[in-house]
Amino acid sequence: MIETKTISIANQKGGVGKTTTAVNLAACLGDAGYKVLVIDLDPQANATSGLGIVQQQGTSLYSALLNAGDITPLIQKTVAENVDIIPSEVDLAGSEIDIARTDDYLHCFRKAVAPVAQSGIYSFIVIDCPPSLGILTMNAVTASDSLIVPMQCEYYALEGLSVITRLISQIRDSGANPKLELEGILMTMFDGRTNLAQEVVKEVKEHFPDKVYETMIPRNIRLSEAPSFGKPVIMHDRNSVGAKAYLHFTAEFLTRTGIPTDCVTVP
Repeated sequence: MIETKTISIANQKGGVGKTTTAVNLAACLGDAGYKVLVIDLDPQANATSGLGIVQQQGTSLYSALLNAGDITPLIQKTVAENVDIIPSEVDLAGSEIDIARTDDYLHCFRKAVAPVAQSGIYSFIVIDCPPSLGILTMNAVTASDSLIVPMQCEYYALEGLSVITRLISQIRDSGANPKLELEGILMTMFDGRTNLAQEVVKEVKEHFPDKVYETMIPRNIRLSEAPSFGKPVIMHDRNSVGAKAYLHFTAEFLTRTGIPTDCVTVP
């Protein structure tokens, strides 16, 4: 039985490529032969639609978070090979109020997902968090081994990064999740022609020298349009710049995790 690695894709700022990263990392891992479960915790449900699933009421983790019920019936196959999903729905937004009223509210997600995480069925569980640091994100982080933080190449993003790192320290130091780590920082929407992008990357690397991925995700039309087709970019156009970037990122992610990368095929 393998040990499942649970990763939250988190940033309290919207529009930084968080869902794009969750969907495409999962698809690239699946393409490499790893079994992946995506959990869409964002009520906007963009990871759900981005993997070819139509939103339906009652298909999210809502009730399982409150009752610690069996989540297996919620798991659906996606269009991507080896990738399953627990979808989201707009009603999931209301769960934050209900969860806040429960005892041990930070651990509702961990309790619900633990049986699947401990089953060894999946090599990776990838959680797409909401663009906030509310109860749902806190639950995901408390249940994760690590965080990947997508970060747009702009100065305001630096402020958000310090908030995320403080959150990691607080969760770790409080004892809620002592082993929580910052897996890495992924620079997104990178345009190497601008001085601003270069300067932001340089500054982030100065603050987090060992955490910034060498792979940077560029602005790319194929990457932007893939969600409208309900597909990850490697299924939409594997030869596109965006697809190659996420395949390279996946290989780098696996290398840092200590897993061989010869199964990742970049065109």
